[in-house]
Amino acid sequence: MSEPSSTPVGLKERRPSSQNLTGLHPDAATFELRDKLLFAVPKKGRLSEQCVELLEKIGLKYRRKPRLDIAFCTNMPVALVFLPAADIPRYVANSSVDMGITGEDMIAEKNVEVQIEVKLGFGKCRLCLQAPVSKEYTSGEDLIGSRVVTSFPNLTKKYFVEKGGVTETKITYLSGSVEVACGLGLADAIVDLVESGDTMVAHNLCVVDTLLTTEAVLVSNKNTSFPKMVQKLNRRVQGVIAAKQYRMITYNVKKDMLEAAVALTPGQTAPTVQPLVDPQWVAVQSMVKTSQIHDMMDKLSEMGATAILTTEISNTRLFADGQ
Repeated sequence: MSEPSSTPVGLKERRPSSQNLTGLHPDAATFELRDKLLFAVPKKGRLSEQCVELLEKIGLKYRRKPRLDIAFCTNMPVALVFLPAADIPRYVANSSVDMGITGEDMIAEKNVEVQIEVKLGFGKCRLCLQAPVSKEYTSGEDLIGSRVVTSFPNLTKKYFVEKGGVTETKITYLSGSVEVACGLGLADAIVDLVESGDTMVAHNLCVVDTLLTTEAVLVSNKNTSFPKMVQKLNRRVQGVIAAKQYRMITYNVKKDMLEAAVALTPGQTAPTVQPLVDPQWVAVQSMVKTSQIHDMMDKLSEMGATAILTTEISNTRLFADGQ
């Protein structure tokens, strides 16, 4: 049974007929994949969970069937493609998909050209050169000529090239469980991601050097056939991210203190001010930075404001298109 078409009236974006989509779905024509933007999402792990949560917040509605790595959105012309996060940069770069979510570390490792639309604020970690604590290494130079195991061979090679010791250093690729390599005698050091550091400490490793810092990013192909849809989804994602940075504050204040209160909570353009039954008082509503919310409440209380309330913002558009 085919999915109902959700292409908005007037949307003319369409994938070129020369692109073969049967490998993505055997009945690509039935599902009208040429009319759908392909959005790559990490298929497993913590990053996948955070991405799925983000997709829900930007309003994408879909059902993913068991054992199928593609899901069709019912309210937008978008097909979600679930892929290994490490492969997404290459799929986006070669136009196999139009946009996706992956890590900055994955993009650097694959060394491909993609358009980074926005940093997402999650999946933050460091790619680090790590070695056994007992060895007391203090720099990358100490490990020139050693055996290094990693899931990031290209970045590791680049690092030791810059240190002048790539020819002497033996770099071995492992797809996972890199942290056990030193303990099993396979390596003298590893290059792996460090988030909390708990895994590193549990294996008696320590950071010798940091190759890069990374977080999840929304990426797109510069030559996508769906530039308007990419822009729309990008705006939605930015709205979710911006909403985390702000809170809505509402309070009552006497008119003779309104000017001082507005100076404290000016909002984006101007606060909303409404009269109350008591003509000496007004109600004020404004957006403030989340990081400043407690100081704002203290200062408003000190100037005599009452009924001070704050609420979370789930989504926002701070500026009009083009600003």
